[in-house]
Amino acid sequence: MIPDRLSAVLGDDVRELAARFHDDGHDLYLVGGSVRDALLGRPVADLDFTTAARPAEIDRIGGFWASTTYAAGREFGTIGFVRDGQTYEVTTFRSEVYRDDSRKPRVTFSDSIEEDLSRRDFSVNAMALRLPRGGDGPEMIDPFYGLADLAGGILRTPVDPAVSFGDDPLRMLRLFRFMATLGFDPEPETRAAVADMRSRLAIVSAERIRNEFDKLMVGDHVEPALEALVDSGLADEFIPELPALAVEQDPIHRHKDVLAHTIAVVGKTEPTVRLRLAALLHDIGKPATRAFTPDGVTFHHHEVVGARMARHRMRELRYPKQMIDEVSELVFLHMRPHTYKMGWSDAAVRRYVRDAGPLLGDLNQLVRCDVTTRNQRRAAAIASRIDELEVRIEELRAQEELDRLRPPIDGNDVMRHLGLEPSRTVGEIMDMLLERRIEHGPYSEDEAYRMLDTWASEH
Repeated sequence: MIPDRLSAVLGDDVRELAARFHDDGHDLYLVGGSVRDALLGRPVADLDFTTAARPAEIDRIGGFWASTTYAAGREFGTIGFVRDGQTYEVTTFRSEVYRDDSRKPRVTFSDSIEEDLSRRDFSVNAMALRLPRGGDGPEMIDPFYGLADLAGGILRTPVDPAVSFGDDPLRMLRLFRFMATLGFDPEPETRAAVADMRSRLAIVSAERIRNEFDKLMVGDHVEPALEALVDSGLADEFIPELPALAVEQDPIHRHKDVLAHTIAVVGKTEPTVRLRLAALLHDIGKPATRAFTPDGVTFHHHEVVGARMARHRMRELRYPKQMIDEVSELVFLHMRPHTYKMGWSDAAVRRYVRDAGPLLGDLNQLVRCDVTTRNQRRAAAIASRIDELEVRIEELRAQEELDRLRPPIDGNDVMRHLGLEPSRTVGEIMDMLLERRIEHGPYSEDEAYRMLDTWASEH
């Protein structure tokens, strides 16, 4: 009996495509995450299919049915079709294995659905639904008991985990990604295999690791997934700064270690890649800056060191430059609100808004989520400080153009008035004019020119 929620994805277009394959002598199977998500009642986006037909045959069979065809994955046996805005990918039964020194899998094709399912990452993704042929109904193909694991919330490889992870080492990281996104737990043998084989991740490209890690980071169950990632030793292979946080902030009073605090902060933030990466990396400078003083443990300038470390690690993982710049800037600025313990003056608010720029919303949320202390008084004090800041920002926005802080004249005006050529001096003068705007608020062009005249007389 096929559950209604699974049959619901088999619309007229899918049945028509399946009929075309059947008429050509091939079965068509809905497979992998499409089946899993439909059974879980999760949204099913793009539909993935598999068949014994080879790529050229797939292209021929589906070409007239689809409005658009793309074959970027032909080398790996995949032909994509688009019809009525819906994407369908059809892949030849496969078997793929990494060479010991290769970053790319060697793909071979198969004639067996069971063999194809055996090479998939986990049993919950190793189920297929044979689509109707003739008068038959759909048939569930589940040779590795994925339905039972789905019901039990278990992550288990279809074959020996040493074989599965040896075939594609990225599956070790994918294990923790599914912990984060599905809330499932790895069975002990699968978890143990990660600890034994973790060094094999080195043959996987940084781009594939980054893409998998991003999916992990935005999962609803990111905290236990990160804890397990560190415990397995796999984090040491691609983000060693994370396990390095497992040091006590204050070994005398045994306050929460930095790693536990960091993971808690990540779990409190909204699930966006930028914000969660900033939360993950915001304290990575602490181990390098920890110092013991008569007044306790300090981490002076850990945000400066951390921003530099975050930039380095993200470059190693081949993140886009804009993402690197934004995350490292959030790390650099996350301590800024704590410097205004005496209250938010107009100048302090302007400077904060100017420095945060378009990251203001993420920065405020990061600062709020950075509070994991059980000391309710301290937590309330910090929350009150951010509340006051946000009120002051809105008050100033109502009075002046707060989000476009700039002097009333620009560099061309400065050069024309003072007879200067483009130079560092012009930049220094513009900094002076901007500082006046931040400290004292809006002022007129006449006042700006008087400042230029005063500058000229002094220089």
